[in-house]
Amino acid sequence: MDETCQWQGWREATERALYGPAGFYLRPEGPAGHFRTSVHASPLFAAAVARLLGEVADELGTDEVDLVDVGAGRGELLTAVLAAVGSSLTVRAWAVERAARPAGLDPRVEWTDRVPGGVRGLLFANEWLDNVPVDVAEADARGTVRYVEVAPDGTERLGGPVTGPDADWLARWWPLREPGARAEIGRPRDEAWAAAVGRVAAGRAVAVDYAHVRASRPPFGTLTGFRAGREVPPVPDGSCDVTAHVALDACADRAEHPAPDADPVERPAPDADPARRPAPDAGPAARGRDGGGSGPGAGAALPRAELVTQREALGRLGVSGGRPPLALASTDPAGYVRALAAAGQAAELTARGGLGDFLWLTQRVPAEGAR
Repeated sequence: MDETCQWQGWREATERALYGPAGFYLRPEGPAGHFRTSVHASPLFAAAVARLLGEVADELGTDEVDLVDVGAGRGELLTAVLAAVGSSLTVRAWAVERAARPAGLDPRVEWTDRVPGGVRGLLFANEWLDNVPVDVAEADARGTVRYVEVAPDGTERLGGPVTGPDADWLARWWPLREPGARAEIGRPRDEAWAAAVGRVAAGRAVAVDYAHVRASRPPFGTLTGFRAGREVPPVPDGSCDVTAHVALDACADRAEHPAPDADPVERPAPDADPARRPAPDAGPAARGRDGGGSGPGAGAALPRAELVTQREALGRLGVSGGRPPLALASTDPAGYVRALAAAGQAAELTARGGLGDFLWLTQRVPAEGAR
Protein backbone atom coordinates (compact mmCIF):
# COMPACT_ATOMS: atom_id res chain seq x y z
CA MET A 1 0.00 0.00 0.00
CA ASP A 2 1.50 3.37 -0.95
CA GLU A 3 1.76 6.19 1.56
CA THR A 4 -1.11 8.15 0.01
CA CYS A 5 -3.51 5.25 0.57
CA GLN A 6 -2.14 4.23 3.95
CA TRP A 7 -2.67 7.44 5.92
CA GLN A 8 -6.23 8.55 6.62
CA GLY A 9 -8.06 10.78 9.04
CA TRP A 10 -9.53 8.94 12.00
CA ARG A 11 -13.07 9.42 10.76
CA GLU A 12 -12.48 7.70 7.43
CA ALA A 13 -10.31 5.01 9.00
CA THR A 14 -12.90 4.25 11.70
CA GLU A 15 -15.71 4.04 9.17
CA ARG A 16 -13.81 1.39 7.26
CA ALA A 17 -12.68 -0.49 10.37
CA LEU A 18 -16.14 -0.69 11.94
CA TYR A 19 -18.46 -0.91 8.95
CA GLY A 20 -16.38 -1.90 5.95
CA PRO A 21 -16.63 -5.35 4.31
CA ALA A 22 -14.86 -6.99 7.26
CA GLY A 23 -15.98 -4.39 9.77
CA PHE A 24 -15.89 -5.02 13.49
CA TYR A 25 -19.62 -4.38 13.98
CA LEU A 26 -20.67 -6.68 11.16
CA ARG A 27 -19.23 -9.76 12.85
CA PRO A 28 -21.65 -12.55 13.81
CA GLU A 29 -21.01 -12.22 17.56
CA GLY A 30 -22.24 -8.64 17.62
CA PRO A 31 -21.32 -6.02 20.23
CA ALA A 32 -22.26 -8.29 23.14
CA GLY A 33 -19.35 -10.53 22.20
CA HIS A 34 -16.89 -7.79 23.13
CA PHE A 35 -18.31 -5.47 25.78
CA ARG A 36 -21.09 -5.19 28.31
CA THR A 37 -23.61 -2.37 28.01
CA SER A 38 -26.49 -1.49 30.32
CA VAL A 39 -28.74 -3.61 28.10
CA HIS A 40 -26.67 -6.69 28.88
CA ALA A 41 -26.00 -5.82 32.51
CA SER A 42 -29.57 -6.26 33.76
CA PRO A 43 -33.18 -6.71 32.59
CA LEU A 44 -33.94 -3.73 34.85
CA PHE A 45 -32.64 -1.46 32.09
CA ALA A 46 -35.16 -2.74 29.54
CA ALA A 47 -37.92 -2.56 32.15
CA ALA A 48 -37.05 1.10 32.72
CA VAL A 49 -37.17 1.79 28.97
CA ALA A 50 -40.57 0.08 28.88
CA ARG A 51 -41.79 2.42 31.62
CA LEU A 52 -40.39 5.35 29.67
CA LEU A 53 -42.26 4.18 26.58
CA GLY A 54 -45.44 4.07 28.65
CA GLU A 55 -44.86 7.66 29.79
CA VAL A 56 -44.48 8.77 26.18
CA ALA A 57 -47.66 6.94 25.18
CA ASP A 58 -49.53 8.69 28.00
CA GLU A 59 -48.22 12.07 26.85
CA LEU A 60 -49.38 11.34 23.32
CA GLY A 61 -52.76 10.10 24.57
CA THR A 62 -52.54 6.76 22.79
CA ASP A 63 -51.93 3.08 23.43
CA GLU A 64 -50.34 2.63 19.99
CA VAL A 65 -46.78 3.87 20.00
CA ASP A 66 -43.56 3.60 17.98
CA LEU A 67 -40.28 2.40 19.48
CA VAL A 68 -37.12 2.89 17.41
CA ASP A 69 -33.85 1.44 18.74
CA VAL A 70 -30.95 3.14 16.94
CA GLY A 71 -27.82 1.02 17.07
CA ALA A 72 -29.82 -2.05 18.03
CA GLY A 73 -27.01 -4.60 18.21
CA ARG A 74 -28.77 -7.89 17.76
CA GLY A 75 -32.16 -6.67 19.01
CA GLU A 76 -31.61 -7.47 22.67
CA LEU A 77 -33.15 -4.27 24.02
CA LEU A 78 -36.21 -4.35 21.78
CA THR A 79 -36.85 -7.99 22.60
CA ALA A 80 -36.73 -7.28 26.33
CA VAL A 81 -38.83 -4.10 26.12
CA LEU A 82 -41.55 -5.83 24.11
CA ALA A 83 -41.67 -8.58 26.73
CA ALA A 84 -41.86 -6.04 29.55
CA VAL A 85 -44.64 -4.04 27.88
CA GLY A 86 -46.73 -7.14 27.22
CA SER A 87 -50.29 -6.33 26.16
CA SER A 88 -50.42 -2.90 27.85
CA LEU A 89 -49.40 -1.13 24.62
CA THR A 90 -49.44 -1.80 20.91
CA VAL A 91 -45.83 -1.21 19.92
CA ARG A 92 -44.53 -0.71 16.39
CA ALA A 93 -40.87 -1.60 16.81
CA TRP A 94 -37.89 -0.83 14.58
CA ALA A 95 -34.30 -1.97 14.99
CA VAL A 96 -31.88 0.33 13.16
CA GLU A 97 -28.72 -1.65 12.53
CA ARG A 98 -26.20 -2.23 9.76
CA ALA A 99 -25.61 -5.90 10.51
CA ALA A 100 -27.95 -8.57 9.16
CA ARG A 101 -31.15 -9.41 11.00
CA PRO A 102 -30.44 -12.14 13.55
CA ALA A 103 -32.26 -15.44 13.27
CA GLY A 104 -35.16 -15.91 15.65
CA LEU A 105 -35.80 -12.23 16.34
CA ASP A 106 -39.36 -11.34 17.37
CA PRO A 107 -41.29 -10.98 14.10
CA ARG A 108 -42.87 -7.76 15.39
CA VAL A 109 -39.51 -6.03 15.02
CA GLU A 110 -38.87 -4.40 11.67
CA TRP A 111 -35.14 -4.58 10.84
CA THR A 112 -33.71 -1.67 8.86
CA ASP A 113 -30.49 0.23 8.27
CA ARG A 114 -32.33 3.57 8.10
CA VAL A 115 -34.02 5.56 10.85
CA PRO A 116 -37.71 5.64 9.86
CA GLY A 117 -39.50 8.96 9.56
CA GLY A 118 -42.76 10.08 11.11
CA VAL A 119 -42.00 8.41 14.45
CA ARG A 120 -44.72 8.94 17.05
CA GLY A 121 -43.31 7.57 20.25
CA LEU A 122 -39.79 6.92 21.54
CA LEU A 123 -36.53 6.92 19.62
CA PHE A 124 -33.86 5.39 21.87
CA ALA A 125 -30.13 5.27 21.11
CA ASN A 126 -28.04 3.43 23.69
CA GLU A 127 -24.29 3.70 23.04
CA TRP A 128 -24.83 4.65 19.40
CA LEU A 129 -23.28 8.10 19.11
CA ASP A 130 -19.93 7.03 20.58
CA ASN A 131 -19.40 4.94 17.46
CA VAL A 132 -20.32 7.61 14.94
CA PRO A 133 -16.85 8.05 13.38
CA VAL A 134 -15.15 11.38 14.01
CA ASP A 135 -11.87 13.02 13.14
CA VAL A 136 -9.27 13.72 15.80
CA ALA A 137 -7.44 17.04 16.13
CA GLU A 138 -4.23 17.94 17.96
CA ALA A 139 -2.45 21.23 18.59
CA ASP A 140 1.14 21.06 17.31
CA ALA A 141 4.23 22.55 18.97
CA ARG A 142 3.34 26.00 17.62
CA GLY A 143 -0.29 25.75 18.69
CA THR A 144 -1.67 25.13 15.20
CA VAL A 145 -4.60 22.71 15.39
CA ARG A 146 -4.13 19.88 12.90
CA TYR A 147 -5.97 16.72 11.90
CA VAL A 148 -4.46 13.51 13.25
CA GLU A 149 -3.88 10.91 10.54
CA VAL A 150 -3.60 7.20 11.24
CA ALA A 151 -2.22 4.12 9.52
CA PRO A 152 -3.94 0.70 9.63
CA ASP A 153 -1.58 -0.41 12.42
CA GLY A 154 -2.59 2.55 14.62
CA THR A 155 0.52 4.67 14.01
CA GLU A 156 -0.35 8.38 14.00
CA ARG A 157 1.03 11.55 12.48
CA LEU A 158 -0.17 15.14 12.23
CA GLY A 159 -1.80 16.19 8.97
CA GLY A 160 -3.06 19.47 7.63
CA PRO A 161 -4.58 22.30 9.66
CA VAL A 162 -8.20 22.02 10.75
CA THR A 163 -10.30 24.55 8.85
CA GLY A 164 -13.91 25.32 7.93
CA PRO A 165 -16.85 23.85 9.88
CA ASP A 166 -14.57 21.54 11.87
CA ALA A 167 -12.51 24.51 13.07
CA ASP A 168 -15.69 26.38 13.93
CA TRP A 169 -16.93 23.39 15.94
CA LEU A 170 -13.69 23.15 17.91
CA ALA A 171 -13.66 26.88 18.62
CA ARG A 172 -17.14 26.70 20.09
CA TRP A 173 -17.24 23.33 21.78
CA TRP A 174 -13.69 22.10 22.42
CA PRO A 175 -10.96 24.74 21.95
CA LEU A 176 -7.39 23.43 21.98
CA ARG A 177 -5.18 26.01 23.65
CA GLU A 178 -2.01 24.12 24.54
CA PRO A 179 0.47 22.19 22.35
CA GLY A 180 -0.31 18.47 22.53
CA ALA A 181 -3.96 18.98 23.48
CA ARG A 182 -6.32 16.70 21.54
CA ALA A 183 -10.01 16.53 20.80
CA GLU A 184 -12.49 14.45 18.87
CA ILE A 185 -14.35 16.70 16.42
CA GLY A 186 -17.96 15.90 17.28
CA ARG A 187 -19.67 17.64 14.37
CA PRO A 188 -20.71 14.37 12.60
CA ARG A 189 -22.34 13.21 15.83
CA ASP A 190 -24.23 16.47 16.17
CA GLU A 191 -25.54 16.01 12.63
CA ALA A 192 -26.38 12.35 13.20
CA TRP A 193 -28.36 13.16 16.36
CA ALA A 194 -30.16 16.09 14.74
CA ALA A 195 -31.11 13.89 11.79
CA ALA A 196 -32.46 11.21 14.13
CA VAL A 197 -34.48 13.75 16.13
CA GLY A 198 -35.78 15.13 12.85
CA ARG A 199 -37.47 11.80 12.17
CA VAL A 200 -39.59 12.06 15.33
CA ALA A 201 -42.98 13.60 14.59
CA ALA A 202 -44.05 13.55 18.24
CA GLY A 203 -42.67 12.01 21.41
CA ARG A 204 -39.13 11.83 22.73
CA ALA A 205 -35.66 11.03 21.45
CA VAL A 206 -33.17 9.73 24.03
CA ALA A 207 -29.44 9.17 23.59
CA VAL A 208 -27.49 7.33 26.30
CA ASP A 209 -23.70 7.32 26.22
CA TYR A 210 -20.46 7.92 28.03
CA ALA A 211 -20.06 11.60 27.49
CA HIS A 212 -18.65 14.94 28.59
CA VAL A 213 -19.72 18.58 28.51
CA ARG A 214 -17.86 21.78 27.70
CA ALA A 215 -16.89 22.53 31.30
CA SER A 216 -15.11 19.19 31.69
CA ARG A 217 -13.60 18.18 28.36
CA PRO A 218 -10.66 15.76 28.73
CA PRO A 219 -7.42 17.51 27.72
CA PHE A 220 -6.15 14.71 25.50
CA GLY A 221 -9.38 13.30 24.09
CA THR A 222 -10.89 9.89 24.77
CA LEU A 223 -10.23 7.81 21.66
CA THR A 224 -9.76 4.16 22.59
CA GLY A 225 -10.46 0.58 21.54
CA PHE A 226 -12.26 -2.43 23.02
CA ARG A 227 -11.97 -6.10 22.22
CA ALA A 228 -13.22 -9.19 24.07
CA GLY A 229 -14.14 -7.19 27.16
CA ARG A 230 -10.82 -5.36 27.47
CA GLU A 231 -9.72 -1.83 26.66
CA VAL A 232 -7.02 -1.89 23.97
CA PRO A 233 -5.19 0.72 21.88
CA PRO A 234 -7.39 1.98 19.02
CA VAL A 235 -6.23 0.30 15.83
CA PRO A 236 -8.43 0.85 12.75
CA ASP A 237 -7.91 -2.56 11.15
CA GLY A 238 -11.24 -4.17 12.07
CA SER A 239 -9.80 -6.11 15.00
CA CYS A 240 -11.39 -3.96 17.73
CA ASP A 241 -14.05 -1.41 18.48
CA VAL A 242 -12.91 2.17 17.97
CA THR A 243 -14.82 4.60 20.14
CA ALA A 244 -14.68 7.96 21.89
CA HIS A 245 -16.82 9.75 24.46
CA VAL A 246 -19.54 12.04 23.13
CA ALA A 247 -19.86 15.81 23.50
CA LEU A 248 -23.56 15.45 24.23
CA ASP A 249 -24.08 19.13 24.99
CA ALA A 250 -23.09 19.92 21.39
CA CYS A 251 -25.45 17.23 20.10
CA ALA A 252 -28.26 18.69 22.15
CA ASP A 253 -27.67 22.20 20.84
CA ARG A 254 -27.63 21.06 17.21
CA ALA A 255 -30.94 19.20 17.54
CA GLU A 256 -32.60 22.06 19.42
CA HIS A 257 -31.67 24.53 16.69
CA PRO A 258 -31.83 22.84 13.27
CA ALA A 259 -30.01 24.68 10.51
CA PRO A 260 -32.52 26.92 8.71
CA ASP A 261 -31.52 25.54 5.32
CA ALA A 262 -31.63 21.88 6.34
CA ASP A 263 -34.54 19.46 6.34
CA PRO A 264 -33.29 16.49 8.39
CA VAL A 265 -35.90 14.12 6.93
CA GLU A 266 -36.02 14.95 3.24
CA ARG A 267 -32.45 16.18 2.73
CA PRO A 268 -30.17 14.78 5.46
CA ALA A 269 -26.64 16.08 5.50
CA PRO A 270 -24.22 13.71 3.72
CA ASP A 271 -22.50 12.93 7.01
CA ALA A 272 -25.69 12.75 9.08
CA ASP A 273 -25.66 9.03 9.68
CA PRO A 274 -22.10 7.64 9.38
CA ALA A 275 -23.12 5.91 12.52
CA ARG A 276 -22.57 2.86 14.52
CA ARG A 277 -24.97 0.76 12.54
CA PRO A 278 -27.26 3.16 10.65
CA ALA A 279 -26.10 3.63 7.07
CA PRO A 280 -23.97 6.66 6.20
CA ASP A 281 -26.58 8.28 3.95
CA ALA A 282 -30.18 8.34 5.16
CA GLY A 283 -31.64 8.03 1.67
CA PRO A 284 -35.25 7.46 0.68
CA ALA A 285 -35.92 4.85 3.34
CA ALA A 286 -35.39 7.46 6.04
CA ARG A 287 -38.43 9.37 4.85
CA GLY A 288 -40.86 7.25 6.74
CA ARG A 289 -43.50 4.68 6.02
CA ASP A 290 -45.29 6.98 3.59
CA GLY A 291 -42.07 8.13 1.90
CA GLY A 292 -42.42 11.68 3.20
CA GLY A 293 -41.63 11.60 6.90
CA SER A 294 -42.63 14.27 9.38
CA GLY A 295 -40.27 15.72 11.92
CA PRO A 296 -39.90 19.16 13.43
CA GLY A 297 -39.15 20.62 10.00
CA ALA A 298 -36.43 22.89 8.72
CA GLY A 299 -35.34 25.52 11.18
CA ALA A 300 -38.04 24.72 13.77
CA ALA A 301 -36.62 25.17 17.27
CA LEU A 302 -37.47 22.46 19.78
CA PRO A 303 -37.90 22.62 23.56
CA ARG A 304 -34.67 22.71 25.52
CA ALA A 305 -33.12 19.27 25.86
CA GLU A 306 -32.39 17.68 29.22
CA LEU A 307 -29.03 16.16 30.14
CA VAL A 308 -28.84 14.04 33.32
CA THR A 309 -26.80 11.11 34.58
CA GLN A 310 -28.05 7.57 34.09
CA ARG A 311 -28.23 7.33 37.86
CA GLU A 312 -30.82 10.13 37.96
CA ALA A 313 -32.68 8.99 34.85
CA LEU A 314 -33.09 5.42 36.06
CA GLY A 315 -34.00 6.61 39.55
CA ARG A 316 -36.95 8.49 38.07
CA LEU A 317 -37.97 5.26 36.35
CA GLY A 318 -37.95 3.24 39.55
CA VAL A 319 -34.47 1.68 39.40
CA SER A 320 -32.75 1.93 42.76
CA GLY A 321 -29.74 0.15 44.21
CA GLY A 322 -31.15 0.30 47.73
CA ARG A 323 -31.11 -2.98 49.68
CA PRO A 324 -34.47 -4.53 50.56
CA PRO A 325 -35.52 -4.38 54.24
CA LEU A 326 -33.96 -7.16 56.26
CA ALA A 327 -37.36 -8.01 57.73
CA LEU A 328 -38.38 -9.33 54.32
CA ALA A 329 -35.88 -12.16 54.76
CA SER A 330 -38.05 -13.52 57.58
CA THR A 331 -41.46 -13.04 55.99
CA ASP A 332 -40.55 -13.89 52.38
CA PRO A 333 -37.07 -15.43 52.07
CA ALA A 334 -37.40 -16.10 48.35
CA GLY A 335 -38.69 -12.59 47.72
CA TYR A 336 -35.81 -11.18 49.74
CA VAL A 337 -33.27 -13.07 47.61
CA ARG A 338 -34.92 -11.79 44.41
CA ALA A 339 -35.01 -8.23 45.72
CA LEU A 340 -31.38 -8.47 46.81
CA ALA A 341 -30.34 -9.67 43.35
CA ALA A 342 -32.30 -6.84 41.72
CA ALA A 343 -30.67 -4.32 44.05
CA GLY A 344 -27.26 -5.59 42.99
CA GLN A 345 -28.13 -5.21 39.34
CA ALA A 346 -29.54 -1.74 39.95
CA ALA A 347 -26.36 -0.80 41.79
CA GLU A 348 -24.30 -1.72 38.71
CA LEU A 349 -26.55 0.33 36.43
CA THR A 350 -26.33 3.39 38.68
CA ALA A 351 -22.78 3.07 40.03
CA ARG A 352 -20.58 6.13 40.36
CA GLY A 353 -17.49 5.72 38.24
CA GLY A 354 -19.34 3.24 36.04
CA LEU A 355 -22.61 2.97 34.13
CA GLY A 356 -24.32 5.40 36.48
CA ASP A 357 -22.12 8.21 35.16
CA PHE A 358 -23.38 7.78 31.60
CA LEU A 359 -25.41 10.75 30.42
CA TRP A 360 -28.98 10.63 29.13
CA LEU A 361 -29.85 13.28 26.57
CA THR A 362 -33.63 13.67 26.21
CA GLN A 363 -35.18 15.75 23.47
CA ARG A 364 -38.93 16.19 23.63
CA VAL A 365 -40.72 16.70 20.31
CA PRO A 366 -44.22 18.13 20.79
CA ALA A 367 -46.95 17.14 18.35
CA GLU A 368 -47.42 19.72 15.59
CA GLY A 369 -50.49 21.30 17.16
CA ALA A 370 -48.82 21.60 20.56
CA ARG A 371 -45.86 23.72 19.40
